[in-house]
Amino acid sequence: MVARIETGKSIRGVLVYNEKKVEASAARLLFASGFPMESDMLSFRNKVDFFKKFTRQNIRTKSNTLHITLNFSPKDRLDNDKLIEIAKAYMEGIGFGAQPFLVYQHFDAAHPHLHIATVNIANGGERIETHNLGKTKSEKTRKELEVTYGLIRAEDQKVERSFEIKAVPLERVVYGKAETKKAVSWVVREVVGSYKFCSLTELNAVLNQFGVYVDGGVPGSPMHNNGGLIYGLLDQDKQKVGIPIKASSIYSSPTLKNLKKLFVGNKMSRKPYGQRLKYILDKALERSSGLADIEKRLHDQGIRVIFRKNIQGNIFGVTFIDNTTRAVFNGSDLGKKYSAKAFLEALQHKKTLPVPDGTVLQSSDNMHSRDSEAAVNKDAVNSVPGLDLPVIETLVDTLFYDEHEVGDFVPDKKKRRKMQLSR
Repeated sequence: MVARIETGKSIRGVLVYNEKKVEASAARLLFASGFPMESDMLSFRNKVDFFKKFTRQNIRTKSNTLHITLNFSPKDRLDNDKLIEIAKAYMEGIGFGAQPFLVYQHFDAAHPHLHIATVNIANGGERIETHNLGKTKSEKTRKELEVTYGLIRAEDQKVERSFEIKAVPLERVVYGKAETKKAVSWVVREVVGSYKFCSLTELNAVLNQFGVYVDGGVPGSPMHNNGGLIYGLLDQDKQKVGIPIKASSIYSSPTLKNLKKLFVGNKMSRKPYGQRLKYILDKALERSSGLADIEKRLHDQGIRVIFRKNIQGNIFGVTFIDNTTRAVFNGSDLGKKYSAKAFLEALQHKKTLPVPDGTVLQSSDNMHSRDSEAAVNKDAVNSVPGLDLPVIETLVDTLFYDEHEVGDFVPDKKKRRKMQLSR
């Protein structure tokens, strides 16, 4: 855990910063300590006025505000209760346990972190000493909490970050403007190395954003039976173009065998980001006034929603791509309320997204088992630099298969022959 303490002269300024994050769905007020009302009952004016009851008792102290951040490793397993416990224990440890303080959980970075707002004027007007607070109390408390809650140590977090993959700004590959193998390899290496996906379907969802696809062949084909994979380019109409390349010919060797090993690790490493994603989706649905509004809210947080349709035109699944944290989730993996059927119904209830004529939703009972039957993105994510396309999609034009994901759908002979010839 890494703790940082900043002192200042305006508690209002600190609150404005955090409340703006809340308004943008990039943060939430997690806990209020020492206030006369529950956190969800506090207005902005309530918060400011309550803190000022303390600071007015000592007008000689100009620097009367503390803005504390507690930063955790993505590997730390932290739910709301544990975060609140840690925040309270930390404030107690640095001598501010009796002070009123607000704990905000922020979702605008790839690692979990809290912002704590408080003042250093106690009830009665006594000033609480903050000189060398970081060295005298914060460091000791931080180390104790790391042991008590099994947190990744601050020292290890620094090492962890020094070996972190530096995210390269990805842009859509345009066929003809770059040599195919070089362009495809560059995108695949960056996506496989930095995004957290747990299936070929989810990997494909990310790659398609950048005009690249992965294909394991249709069931029964030699490529599929042998566990082969090829990567290639898509044009602006989502048609395959150029000559695909074998997975084994890419430097990082993103073969099916190696990807399956990643799927297992990614399932655990993406978990901390699910909480951020669910919070943003909930707020977007709660606050949106229309399709354009919800698209903007999700775009601002770097999130894309992809509804998948089978060849009969039925929506059977949804994939959420969080391009900020680079985590990818199948809807039902986040929870029942985020399955395709439930999410669409919530959108319809808000009158934000009409279901296309003729579209039939699969029942939620069998949706999970078929959710990753097939996937391809129709347009790139507008949150990625250089791209400006819709956030919410309903698709599928081309089907990509994963041997452990295919349900009971098999294309008819004419369709299968066409797909094989395209290779």
